[in-house]
Amino acid sequence: MTDSPPPVTVTGLEIGLADGPVLLRRAGLRLCGGRITALTGPSGSGKTTLLRAVLGELPRGARVISGSIEVLGQDVLTLAPGALRTLRRRHVAYVGQDPGSALDPRMTARRLITELAADRSPEAVERAMAECRLPAPLAHHRPGALSGGQQRRLALARALARRPEVLLLDEPTAGLDADLRDDITALLRRLADRHGLAVIMASHDPHAVAACADSVVTLGAGAVPYGATATRVPATSPSVHASATTSPPAPAEGATTASEGLRADNLHVAFTHRGHTHHALAGVGLHLPTGSAIGITGPSGCGKTTLLRTLAGLQVPQTGTLTWNGRPLPANARKRSRDQQRRIQFVPQNPLGALNPSRTIGATLSRPLRLHRVVAAPDRPERVGSLLEAVGLPRDVARRYPHELSGGQRQRASIARALATEPDLLLCDEVTSALDPATATAVLDLLTRLRAERRLTLVLVSHQLDLVADCADTVHLLRAGRVVRPATRREGAASA
Repeated sequence: MTDSPPPVTVTGLEIGLADGPVLLRRAGLRLCGGRITALTGPSGSGKTTLLRAVLGELPRGARVISGSIEVLGQDVLTLAPGALRTLRRRHVAYVGQDPGSALDPRMTARRLITELAADRSPEAVERAMAECRLPAPLAHHRPGALSGGQQRRLALARALARRPEVLLLDEPTAGLDADLRDDITALLRRLADRHGLAVIMASHDPHAVAACADSVVTLGAGAVPYGATATRVPATSPSVHASATTSPPAPAEGATTASEGLRADNLHVAFTHRGHTHHALAGVGLHLPTGSAIGITGPSGCGKTTLLRTLAGLQVPQTGTLTWNGRPLPANARKRSRDQQRRIQFVPQNPLGALNPSRTIGATLSRPLRLHRVVAAPDRPERVGSLLEAVGLPRDVARRYPHELSGGQRQRASIARALATEPDLLLCDEVTSALDPATATAVLDLLTRLRAERRLTLVLVSHQLDLVADCADTVHLLRAGRVVRPATRREGAASA
């Protein structure tokens, strides 16, 4: 039994914005080496704020109202900048809720791991990748060629390669299928036991918490309001079953095209680097009739995100065609007409990918209104307020920055940005993966209501089949880059 102080001690910590709400109400924890502490609580309760504070980083405009933080015997709130950089580089590692944003898109996975690794040998890199269940060929790929789940595992491998004493994880299993979730929790348990690593893990996933946590700290709801929660409205469109292998016959000449929507035929996407090729999509065919809601599930790395990005025109396939209401749709979004760009919108897995951190939410929502000339300049503030209300957020959120919002609020704001162009099709990538169950249900309730009100076509990628199945007409299973067939409830449970 050692007499050394615990790696992390937080006492009576309360953090708030200087001119706004409290982000974290009085919280405390005592973390010991070899133990995993889970942070739980509803979206907006301050889990991410607490993790960042342990790292010595407060949200812009925030201040410590009360309390203290000691990490490895040092008060991080008073450390000089040089000492704080050393602490972060050598002793404390952090993997955020959107790990992909912290990965240099120009570097390969191998270079990202070796950049700050304690052991930069090829063998050490291979061990780090193997521990995090990253196939060896992916070492030569850049982050853009990886799925969201693979990016998350790469960020974890990169953090672990530094051999830190303290590891801070924000939703480490979000967007992972059940097998990979179990692998990651087993890895964390093994690292804590073998190396005395102190781990703080913020999570909404009760399975992950039960599998590896030694103790649980539950944070209360913060002062940031969520706004109204949407009421579930049954979808009004008829049941639709998209074909997994063939497209429905084209309508007769002169027939209405109202039900056509978007078609994808024989899509192939492959990423190649230094002779290594990864086939992300291998002949995908899909039909998304107007007004339908289609769910897509499958294991991490099977191509779900790549499929959505390809439909959105953000990833150009090597072969295959897209048609929009019976007419050819350019594969590259930049070559699509302004009207086509307006009508098809993509909501990424992490809302920070759609919200510019240097702009207020109001400025972010105003930009598509201006670019697509949806409303005249004098009417934009009113339209921004209406968009926020439509997604259950108060109008004053327009004055705030993304970092001042909870995860659930950012997700709603991201949806509002997509809705600003008055689209016909929303492509939603794991929009509930890092949300607590109540907020996840509220977001899907919102999408269901908007579908009914606006006759939106929805595509919902998720590992949470039971949740998505409640608002989707059909849920398809994607495996090894192919849409193989409609998914069963059992398969959804395995991916949850």
